[in-house]
Amino acid sequence: MPHMQVEIAPRTGLHLKNPVLAASGTFGYGVEYARRLDLSGLGAIVSKGTTLRPRAGNQPLRLWETSGGMLNAIGLQNIGVDAVVRETAPEWASWDVPVLVNVSGGTVEEYVEIARRLGDAAGVAGLELNISCPNVKAGGVAFGTAPGQAGEVTAAVRAVTTMPLVVKLSPNVTDIRSIAIAVQDAGADAVSLINTLYGMAIDTKTRRPVLSTVSGGLSGPATKPHALHLVYEVAQEVTVPVIGYGGIMSAADAIEFLLAGATAVGLGTALLVNPLCWRDVVAGLARWCEREGVLDLMDIVGAANIGFAGGRSKRELAGLTAGGPS
Repeated sequence: MPHMQVEIAPRTGLHLKNPVLAASGTFGYGVEYARRLDLSGLGAIVSKGTTLRPRAGNQPLRLWETSGGMLNAIGLQNIGVDAVVRETAPEWASWDVPVLVNVSGGTVEEYVEIARRLGDAAGVAGLELNISCPNVKAGGVAFGTAPGQAGEVTAAVRAVTTMPLVVKLSPNVTDIRSIAIAVQDAGADAVSLINTLYGMAIDTKTRRPVLSTVSGGLSGPATKPHALHLVYEVAQEVTVPVIGYGGIMSAADAIEFLLAGATAVGLGTALLVNPLCWRDVVAGLARWCEREGVLDLMDIVGAANIGFAGGRSKRELAGLTAGGPS
């Protein structure tokens, strides 16, 4: 059997038995699935977005299927960080799969306070900062649209926690690479990308936007080519691990992201189509490695970055930098 273990936070230590994550949003807090399924075969779970106080979310309609995926405008409906610490995290502590909490806020201070409250909670393996949220102190501009803001919120959270810290990047920017570098330099252990793309749908009968918020986040297969491109670009610029999200529906999709430079991959919309699809992806990765003679999955990470790495994986490049064999 190939070696499937990966490390997505080398500086603070977060080892996964395999590179397949349940991404934030479509897997709830995981407890809904754990009551019916054995989740131990997952590499990790990322909880739905959690805010300082409970949120009811947006008014319906909040979901809409498109020809290549779906639109969502849930509006961060969640139980709030205190309920997560009190009610949900203790259940996570009994699981054989690490759980990262996706953190959302409207100010730097909110991100910091959520991180503080999660810091001592048993069952919380790490944090994923959602920096696509609007910064209310900056006129509603998302934290993740400028390197300075992205670095500021990352550094502030890093200062109050020693837990593994992943920062989730938005694709709705001019230069995602500069933002990835900024959060890396500010203390992020890894970056994850992409968050959803902007999108909308119009009802031709009512002649009005379908979603109550007019626009929402586009996810699913339609986003994969763009997500893969951005993962490819970012993986060449940062030294921290990259977690790839965006339209991954199969093991073949996951392999493309690994070859592009992702150390791990997340399933989102795919889980709404088939809540057990992660089993197929993990098994498919193992079969592909056996067929291709790959003994360690890390040996293929970044191997497609031919312009940057000469076709070498990130592991091979690290060996060269350290004076290892070519």
